[in-house]
Amino acid sequence: MKNSPKSGKMTRRAFLKRCGAAVMGAGMITGGYAWLWEPRQLDVTRLTLRCPRLPALFDGLVIAQFSDLHLGFHSRESDIEQLAKAIEGESPNMILFTGDIVDSGTDSLPDYLPLLASMRTDLGKFAILGNHDYLVHPDQVTDMLTTAGFRVLRNEHTLVKRQGESIAVVGLDDQIMGWPDPERGLHGVPEGLFTLLMMHEPDYADIAVNYPFDLQFSGHSHGGQVRLPFLGALLTPPGSKKYIMGAYAIGDRRMPLYVSRGIGETHLPIRFLCKPELTIFTLRAGSS
Repeated sequence: MKNSPKSGKMTRRAFLKRCGAAVMGAGMITGGYAWLWEPRQLDVTRLTLRCPRLPALFDGLVIAQFSDLHLGFHSRESDIEQLAKAIEGESPNMILFTGDIVDSGTDSLPDYLPLLASMRTDLGKFAILGNHDYLVHPDQVTDMLTTAGFRVLRNEHTLVKRQGESIAVVGLDDQIMGWPDPERGLHGVPEGLFTLLMMHEPDYADIAVNYPFDLQFSGHSHGGQVRLPFLGALLTPPGSKKYIMGAYAIGDRRMPLYVSRGIGETHLPIRFLCKPELTIFTLRAGSS
């Protein structure tokens, strides 16, 4: 006797239809998560770094790093407002922005300047340009960041002072679209002074380690933007093939490098297993 539809057994055709519907449903859920949910979920990463050359008066220095806003590409004011509130809640002494404030134009940047200006510290806000900033209009981007209170460093340095002691912050040009010159950036920095490096592309650390930088802060990679379990980042841009996200120790002297996952997206308006990141560093003097 043939099974009737009422016998409770599923036909092959019905089984395949249900499997297809399940796969399609899972894809839609995953796509919706990667497009609508994860890019809005700011992750605050907190790290403590030991720095042998850090002056004692800077022990406990709190630095907020964020990167790669890509304003104008599926950016929302609420995302940057969330970032500004998170920074305010951490009360950092310094803020470092490590490049790519815009994506493919500067038209949207003026709308965000009040939020960028609202980010406050007692020792300063510093920025560098990324490859997208150079593609658009580097001088215009520099002027707008300056209006928002950021000191934009382009192969130059600034000294940050606290009660008579100093540290140096060096910012280099973008490696892909600019011309990074570490010797020019370091020119005038007193020998032996604790020095932070801001460089958009993290793979530049293999060059930077040959200079007297104590730390390098980078972005550019977006952490891959889309990551899969066990496989990691599916694709990263030139300049971030070796160092993709998080903390590294470079060279024989183990220079610390940190690669931010960034805030925004580019090319595709999605993030998967790679939330936007604000990083809060506490620097401690001494080696132990």
